[in-house]
Amino acid sequence: MIRLGLAALLSHWRRNPWQLATLIAGLALATALWSGVQAINAEARASYDRAADVVTGSGLEQITRVDGQALSTVEYVALRRLGWQVSPVLEGTLPGTDLRLLGIDPLTLPQPASSDGAPQSPLDAGAQEAGEAAVFLHPDDVGLFDGLDVTLRPQPERARGTALTDIAVAHRLLDAPGQITRLLLDPARPVGLPPLPPEYLRSPPAQGNDVARLTESFHLNLTAFGLLSFAVGIFIAYGAVGLAFEQRRPVFRTLRALGVPLRQLMVLLAAELGVFALLAGAFGVALGYVIAAALLPDVAATLRGLYGAEITGGLQLRPVWWLSGLGMALAGTGLAGAAALIKLAKLPLLSFNHPRAMSMHATAAARWLALAALGLFAAGLTLAVLGQGLFAGFGLLGCLLIGAAFLLPAALSAGLTLAGRWHRGPLAEWFWADSRQQLPGLSMALMALLLAMAANIGVSTMVSSFRLTFTGYLDQRLASELYLRAETPAQAAEMMAFLETEQVTVLPIVWQDLRIAGLPAEIYGIRDHVTYRENWPLLEAVPEVWDRLAAGEGALINEQLARRNGLWPGDRLQTGDLILGVYGDYGNAAGQIVISRSAFTARYPDVTLLRFGLRTETPDALAARIEARFDLAPDALINQADLKAFSLSVFERTFAVTAALNALTLSVAGLALLIGLLTLASLRLPQLAPVWALGLTRRHLAGLELLRALCLAAMTAALALPLGLALAWVLLAVVNVEAFGWRLPMYLFPLDYARLGALTLLAATVAAAWPALRLARTPPDRLLRVFSNER
Repeated sequence: MIRLGLAALLSHWRRNPWQLATLIAGLALATALWSGVQAINAEARASYDRAADVVTGSGLEQITRVDGQALSTVEYVALRRLGWQVSPVLEGTLPGTDLRLLGIDPLTLPQPASSDGAPQSPLDAGAQEAGEAAVFLHPDDVGLFDGLDVTLRPQPERARGTALTDIAVAHRLLDAPGQITRLLLDPARPVGLPPLPPEYLRSPPAQGNDVARLTESFHLNLTAFGLLSFAVGIFIAYGAVGLAFEQRRPVFRTLRALGVPLRQLMVLLAAELGVFALLAGAFGVALGYVIAAALLPDVAATLRGLYGAEITGGLQLRPVWWLSGLGMALAGTGLAGAAALIKLAKLPLLSFNHPRAMSMHATAAARWLALAALGLFAAGLTLAVLGQGLFAGFGLLGCLLIGAAFLLPAALSAGLTLAGRWHRGPLAEWFWADSRQQLPGLSMALMALLLAMAANIGVSTMVSSFRLTFTGYLDQRLASELYLRAETPAQAAEMMAFLETEQVTVLPIVWQDLRIAGLPAEIYGIRDHVTYRENWPLLEAVPEVWDRLAAGEGALINEQLARRNGLWPGDRLQTGDLILGVYGDYGNAAGQIVISRSAFTARYPDVTLLRFGLRTETPDALAARIEARFDLAPDALINQADLKAFSLSVFERTFAVTAALNALTLSVAGLALLIGLLTLASLRLPQLAPVWALGLTRRHLAGLELLRALCLAAMTAALALPLGLALAWVLLAVVNVEAFGWRLPMYLFPLDYARLGALTLLAATVAAAWPALRLARTPPDRLLRVFSNER
């Protein structure tokens, strides 16, 4: 009985291959986009872990100076003599390169930091021969050490852009004798330890490495896109399973009448769906690998542009993402098939699937979905008022999107009813009434289209608003016409002397790295000049902010640092500086502090000035004279226009992943509409044959079918516009603030929305063209056979 029952169930898919294609495609596409995003996230996090040597202090407390200055060897020795079990770390950028050099003392390095045995572990006590200046680095970075007296030990598994060596070697390579960036504190400390001197700050153990913490919001955004794409695919699968259930009601009734128990029938259906889920999941994981491999370069550019993070190596088949892909495929199938199994459990033995009965049942279901939508909207409003954090923002987005999708069938039904009242005549009334009856079969595909369009509108509005804001921000921040970099302090002094003879306004660019609230930050010292007073993008400030900053009474901080730590004008930083103002700093994830040049020099006397901003009315002529006077590196002199163009190119590359995911999601929704129309095409003959018999030609009927698809797509697009704008507002005002630390103004782009609407109608036309063409070519005898059966 089990074998015969399973054969009867599978016979439906042999007779309806398009429905099987719909189910497999929906699950595979949902799994592909989800697993592709997870593959990218897994590869990025693996790169962070490779790059994050334990010298970053993972799991260890750290000691730094309160004023952010570097420690000295004398201070380190003094703390050791007090009984503090600390180990020195020197971190800096190798001169003339972007390589991050880390120097440690392997003899005093705390055991928890070096006990993992991974290839990225720091040096151990026997890693170097006596007197050998070894540097451990990635093979691609070997050329950066040309001409330096060091022994290079390439390690392919090491992250690019980071090298590790003994602290004595780092002192020499970084030209920082006796300096220490921070001290790692051994958790095993003696009893009766004296208190830490007040000039030092003791930081708690970091929860993961800095890059991973900074990029967490980006990966959460990617995961949200993956979930949205997964939801679109699940809507496709849900529609396919629902239609198959309605079509197989007679089969279920017959099997029950022949003695197949209800429980056994449900188990057979669940097993059938499970097999399809595994097949679709495997195909989706393979497709997800292809998608991830295609998007990984753009993701790497995004992370490099926003956070300075590097993704190294190629894409690997990691169990964390392909198992999650298969798991999501099974979970999605369970969601898609749950409603069908519940219906089967409540199905009377004698049950018919008359189209009118199905339509009435769908109307009742639409009412329940509308009530569920109202509940989701209420939950979203509660999250907006009371929720905090990034997860609350994404919860609000989820309630908004899923609630709107649930409300769509009722809204479309009301719109079709209203349209039927506006149009009189038997053909028009039949057209709108028939459209309402066909709506249940297309509702899931239209929900997917609604979500895809809303996501495109919302995200494109966010990106375009960011682009406008970022362009204006660059005009303010990049006010100097030229930017000059010296290679050595001697060359810098020579440049300053030359520029004085040129009567050029020189704006020094000098900074020091430090840590605020456990995360890396930068403190800049700026000269009091009209350039900053007129162009610096202040969001909030105390009265006479620039005069007070010039007098050394406090500091400015960027919006990211302010929002991340709840600091605003009038508060004090942990460095002791009074906050005088908060400025916009778009495109940057790290915290920044700005103090006066004199205060910076007094606080960091050892920091060498190597970079300058030059204000001049003749930048091209000045650049020519500078290049003729000095032997400059290729990137030592940068024109403002070139720097803006480079920054904008980084911006465009940054959001290339978002655009690609938007396009993929919209393509999946268009495919959903195509498959839905093809699935319904074979079910439409009993409704179309009587109209054909009354005198309408097959070509006319095909035109009406095409018009119906366009009307439904246009109504869905009209509803997607306000939903997309609401999505954009949440992204800009809630999610973006929580994720990146800045809030952007919202701009509207009507031409973009019109273009997207036209693209949606084109997709609907293409999707409906094939079923309409099949209808136009349907043989008359097939339409006549409809009347041979009792209906």
